[in-house]
Amino acid sequence: MAIIEAQEITKIYRLGDVDVHALGGVSLTIDKGEFVAVMGPSGSGKSTFMNILGCLDKPTGGKYFLEDINVGDLDRDELAGIRNKKIGFVFQGFNLLPRTSALENVELPMLYDGIPAKERRRKAMEAIKSVGLEGRDNHHPNQLSGGQQQRVAIARALVNEAPIILADEPTGNLDTKTSGEIMEIFVKLNAESHITIILVTHETNIAAYSRRMIKFLDGRIIHDEPVIRS
Repeated sequence: MAIIEAQEITKIYRLGDVDVHALGGVSLTIDKGEFVAVMGPSGSGKSTFMNILGCLDKPTGGKYFLEDINVGDLDRDELAGIRNKKIGFVFQGFNLLPRTSALENVELPMLYDGIPAKERRRKAMEAIKSVGLEGRDNHHPNQLSGGQQQRVAIARALVNEAPIILADEPTGNLDTKTSGEIMEIFVKLNAESHITIILVTHETNIAAYSRRMIKFLDGRIIHDEPVIRS
């Protein structure tokens, strides 16, 4: 069952008098429960495409359906609702509030929904436990390692039970060992909770954790194949 469907997506940016064609007619379908890695050099269009998938930007042409909703028909408030309910974001830079505990950082998406404090705490603690951070819930980001901070970010992405996680270079600031630990969390979430994971990475060894690899070049998909594990 398709959770994401892109139909001939184009994106053109106007820079002065020049039109920059970032995407040149991208079509793909991602089924519920897939684990997809998106790769490509800088300027290939992968980040532009991910911004469209994350409802952070709209295409110039084509259609994007998320769970059969035509995203192009939504207004700003509706897009914000989609981002909060349907998509959990994990970024390279963690994006945690520095003066706020791990627990409070994880609770943040629920504040926008008016969820009562007791329920927020319960769900946040469950998410923290699911990423292996028990006992660290009252620590602030500067008291946590890079890998622990990324675990907090993953817990925050999980707390609203969004069916999709978009992860943009989530291991970019981490060493090799810690990167592997973070990727194993994604593998477990995908296998056990059937969360659809779409991961942007420059690193082939990180993409190898996925089950499908898509490569962009010059605004188009040049490779879309299952990952073959030895």
